[in-house]
This record gives sequence, C-alpha cells and structure tokens, in this order.
Amino acid sequence: MDARVAAPLPRTPAALAACIDHTLLRPDATSADIEGLCAQAVRHGFKSVCVNPWHLPLAVRCLRGQAQKSGPFAISVAGFPLGASQTLIKAREAGLAVEQGAAEVDMVLNLGALKSGDLALVRQDVFEVVQACGSAPVKVILETCLLTDAEKELACRLAVDAGAAFVKTSTGFAGGGATEADVRLLRRVVDEIGEAHVGVKASGGLKTLDDALRMLAAGADRLGASASVEMLSQMLSGGAA
Repeated sequence: MDARVAAPLPRTPAALAACIDHTLLRPDATSADIEGLCAQAVRHGFKSVCVNPWHLPLAVRCLRGQAQKSGPFAISVAGFPLGASQTLIKAREAGLAVEQGAAEVDMVLNLGALKSGDLALVRQDVFEVVQACGSAPVKVILETCLLTDAEKELACRLAVDAGAAFVKTSTGFAGGGATEADVRLLRRVVDEIGEAHVGVKASGGLKTLDDALRMLAAGADRLGASASVEMLSQMLSGGAA
C-alpha cells in the first residue's frame, strides 16, 4: 500500500477548523451547552462535534441538514472514559450511536486487558465495536498517558488489525493528553503497518493554536479539542508563527 503523504499545515482558520472535532464531553454539560457547541461548529466550519451518548440525538437534530452541505456532523463515544465496559455493552453502545445518527464513534481501548496480556480480548473488543458500527468509522482511544511506548505500539497494531479507522491518543480524563512524541509514535506504527488510510487523532489537553499545529506537524490527521474557537481566534490574530 502506498505510504501516506503528509498534508501541509493549515494556513487559514477554515483549513484548521476542518481538522477539528469540536468536543464537549464534560459530565455536567447541559442541553444548552450542546446547542451552543453545535452552533459554533456550524459557524466556524468544524469537522464535527463530539458529544456523550445522551446528548447525541440533540446534536444530530441541531446539525440536521448540515452534512448534506459538507457541514459538521455528530460523533459520539463508547466505553468512555475508562474502556472497561464489557464488549457486548460497548458494541451495543456504539451501534446505538450509529442508529441515532453518529457518523463516527470514538471508543476507548480495554486498557486493563492490554496490561494483563489478554491481547485476544483487546482485539475482539475493537473488532466487535467496528462490526457494530458498520460503515461508520471507529476511532480507538489508546489513553497513551497510561501506557509504555511498547504498549502504545502494541495497542496501535491491535486496533488497526481489528479494523480501526483512526488511533487516538487520549480521553483527556486520565491525567494526561496528547504529546508530540505519542503522535509521532502512532503515525510511525500506522505507516509501518502499511495502512496509509488509517488516521491519527490527537486529543486531550490541546488549548492553543500552537498545540494544534504541533500535533498536526507530528503526524495527526484530526484533532479533538474543546478550545477550538480560541484556536481559530489566535490564528486570525496571528497568534502563532
């Protein structure tokens, strides 16, 4: 398979917005917060909004009609934020999200199984979520801050082998977020496997335009951020070289 050709860094707010999943996964987020998130996504042209399952139907309603105009779409999460749900539950949660209008699902890897050496379970967990989602792409959150480099590489390979469309760094709920080193590692592993179509998503702790550009330069294809509007404002004001 052909090697991935790195995309140029975005030079306009619109180009940057197209890389961002505008995210609100706080447990105390209200319906009004989700409506505001979706309005921002439409206004600024973000790739998507990422919300918890309970908020998904509202986000889908708020964005209805936008997908046909290449506008933002809704995505949701499964097994979030711990990844410790039983596979049957995780797969059903992901499948229900797609039934309710999620265009993509971000699932959390079973970290305990990985660290216990139960690699068959880790792969099957991802595989069953991928199957439940049908044609909707699945991103697998590795929670890199809790893994050694060897575990990150192993997790990445298992996720890709099980059909993941993206590997993703972090939930943002485990005390650490995306780092350039982790994005480079995931990018290297995906490229070594030869799956150029598999993406890398950097998420967790991205607060500034500089954060966003560094992750993209390190090899990320997609960013997950809640400070997305601030990043665009910084670009408009020349906030990063």
